[in-house]
Amino acid sequence: METRIHTDNALYNNLLPQIKDFLDQDHVTYEIDGERVHGYRSPDCNAIWIRDHSDMLRGAKYFDTDTQTAVTHFANTQFGNGSLFDFVSCAMDNENWTKYVRVPVEADVEYRFVKAIWQAWQSTGDDEWLEWVLPFAEKALNYSLTHPHRWDDTRGLIKRAYTMDTWDFDYVSQDQNKLNFRITDDTHWGIFHGDNSGFYEAFLLMSALYKNLENSFKADYWQEWADRFRERTNKICWNGQFYKHRVALDDFTIPGVNEAAQLSFSNPMAINRGLTDHKMAVAMLQEYQARKQKSNAFAGWFSMDPAFPDGSFGDPKLVAGAYINGGIMPLVGGELARAAFEHGFEKYGHQILTQYAEIIKESGETYLWYFPDGKASSVETSTSPDATPTDGWGSSAMLYGYVEGLAGVVDRGACFRDVRCSPRWAAADVKTAEVKLRYPASMTSFDYDYTQLENSCSVEIHAYSHVQLHLLLPENKNVTEVQVDGQTCRFDTSRVETSQYLDVDLDVPGTAKVEVNFS
Repeated sequence: METRIHTDNALYNNLLPQIKDFLDQDHVTYEIDGERVHGYRSPDCNAIWIRDHSDMLRGAKYFDTDTQTAVTHFANTQFGNGSLFDFVSCAMDNENWTKYVRVPVEADVEYRFVKAIWQAWQSTGDDEWLEWVLPFAEKALNYSLTHPHRWDDTRGLIKRAYTMDTWDFDYVSQDQNKLNFRITDDTHWGIFHGDNSGFYEAFLLMSALYKNLENSFKADYWQEWADRFRERTNKICWNGQFYKHRVALDDFTIPGVNEAAQLSFSNPMAINRGLTDHKMAVAMLQEYQARKQKSNAFAGWFSMDPAFPDGSFGDPKLVAGAYINGGIMPLVGGELARAAFEHGFEKYGHQILTQYAEIIKESGETYLWYFPDGKASSVETSTSPDATPTDGWGSSAMLYGYVEGLAGVVDRGACFRDVRCSPRWAAADVKTAEVKLRYPASMTSFDYDYTQLENSCSVEIHAYSHVQLHLLLPENKNVTEVQVDGQTCRFDTSRVETSQYLDVDLDVPGTAKVEVNFS
């Protein structure tokens, strides 16, 4: 049985298979030095970029048998100082050579590598491979924490050149007409929140991975790094509603730009990486909702709001509303949906997913970005040479929001051995749902069947897992009794904003049925 989600909502039933079809068209397999290298390509380039690949694995791991070889290849091609290539390609520039590139202004590559390791290990449970690859991860992180192009010793955080959010070109003067990727004497440095939220998550993942290997010393070491990063980033970058686009390390400003007001697309990622507390997450979600109401954009998945002046950063195509300069990105929408479901904005998350599902059902296509009026990007309007209609980066983010947000299945380790199961179907008025998740790389699975009636609800779980059930209750319903396999059990209830949840912990030895009665 393949990964599938079937409900009584026809629109949702189309969502997962359509995204799987996009991902099926986005995977790339190379043979390099006699070794297989299999991964996922960028929507605007046929290379395997570690950043795109690491994010796309959040969806692809439910369908793909090979989640390791790309990560292994990036490890084996690591530089001596610990830094990593951005991408590898065997099909670029109309040549059949193998091409590797590290974009000098990029500061996020090393934490993305750690995230890719986590996804590969999670879907395989391969501890032997994990023990082999973690020294590469440590070397990569230590590079970022020491190299003068990455590390700001005064603030104890990662720095980068003046790029648009996490993108790979930095600011150039208005008289230049091409993108710049190099660090020069004219580089303007700053602290960018998205790098630091990414490293914060990477440290947490390193701690969890070492804990799995029963190395408590290194688990504690990386947890301490995470704690320090969280405190520093929130102190320096948070403005009360969201993370400032950047904190400048010099006096340079772009005429006409109010950096303090710019909401950049890595903001909702910070919520899902755990950098915010709940109050901060609520403030940010409210900010996105407010900006959508004030905007004429068809969706509030802003890459940058407000945008930079037209043509900034060296390309006349970078007008306001295009690409990373204010384009509308499903990548942002998926992250917003995941954050909304987790922090008591379930109907907002449902609205995002249904809007995206309608877009791809109508067109059968998905793009990295859209203009605010809904027009899709194209080769002619993009700064990149390709604009495929099968964008796996944004669509996999939407799948992430769907699986972990609405269906609510979060694997907290590997192979579904420890799962937080938070069915939130009540927010979408879904009465029946069949959720079947697979990791083909390890042939492991987690399934549940959800049924909601007028005065009861049941969740029948099929797995070999420890499960923390965190079930969204229908509005205005109070729990009177909970039974597990016919036996009355203790339970708790909790509130997330105005939403009420039932909380039950259980060990599932293959199957378990939880029945909830309401009044």
